[in-house]
Amino acid sequence: MREMLGPGGDRPIGQPPAWPSDVADDHTPVEFSLAVDRAGRPAVRLLLETLGEGASIEANVCAAQQLLPRLARRYGFSLAAFEAVAELFLPEHPQGRFAWWWSVVLRPGLPPAFKIYFNPEVRGRAVAGELVEAGLARLGFGGAYPNLRRRLRPGDELDRYSFFSIDLHTQPDPRVKVYLSHHDGDLAQLLRTAGAARQVEEEQIREFTAIAGGHRGRFTGRPLISSLSFLAGDTDRASGFSVYLPVRDYAEDDEVALARAHALLAGHGLDRALLDRALAVLARRPLNEGVGLIPHLSLRTGRPHTGLTVYLSAESYAVTPPRPESLAS
Repeated sequence: MREMLGPGGDRPIGQPPAWPSDVADDHTPVEFSLAVDRAGRPAVRLLLETLGEGASIEANVCAAQQLLPRLARRYGFSLAAFEAVAELFLPEHPQGRFAWWWSVVLRPGLPPAFKIYFNPEVRGRAVAGELVEAGLARLGFGGAYPNLRRRLRPGDELDRYSFFSIDLHTQPDPRVKVYLSHHDGDLAQLLRTAGAARQVEEEQIREFTAIAGGHRGRFTGRPLISSLSFLAGDTDRASGFSVYLPVRDYAEDDEVALARAHALLAGHGLDRALLDRALAVLARRPLNEGVGLIPHLSLRTGRPHTGLTVYLSAESYAVTPPRPESLAS
């Protein structure tokens, strides 16, 4: 993690962040998550933003580009997918809050697995769909974009392309994921988007959204996020679908968020002990004294594997106070 945070990662936490990273609410450039598949096998994941010498997106991208070939040599993964789409998503003057984030997945007994997140709005929101369409086409999934596009609401304000990610694998056919933010969204829109994937278990999505969101209809705070996973052989539809619910906007405090995470794990027959151990290591305050230590809960359906993920914030710089129950509901 120290290496991947780059030169800016050496800044003491006692000083304010030099770059307002959007990885976490308080601008911490790393977020943790605990993923458990249907068989109960765990993975610890880190979402990171490499920080350059200067406080700018350009400096961060430059530092990440210098790191990438070192990681490729060390872990033996291919750069073919990256090279196919880098020109699309890494313009000379990127727009938005970020251009390049990393994900690192750690599983017992296996080497780290890496993923790059690109920003589809890096050239402006108006052309985000064009970048996603071109990226899918360059990686062999061009036939899937029309099916996805017609499931979104008209315009570019409500259903926005938030991430385009590629797995950095040793295999010749890495996974590609397209993420969407559903502003002012609801379960109906999630299920419409899920129709762009095969083998989606709609009842699981219904139950997850009700429990994680506190049995609400429309989500008017931070948006629901969905993702479609494309694997080798996918033509017009994705293999997997995931939903990410920003529970910190829809719960009074982290005690409530944890109770919802426990309920989800129990509903899938999974042990809550792993999550409790992770929180015991990370939390430096009582759960009812803030909201955001657990920022997201997510459900994965379809291929390559199903399961649940609980996201955990380091809260390096700030803690968000609990919100009144009336606001959370």
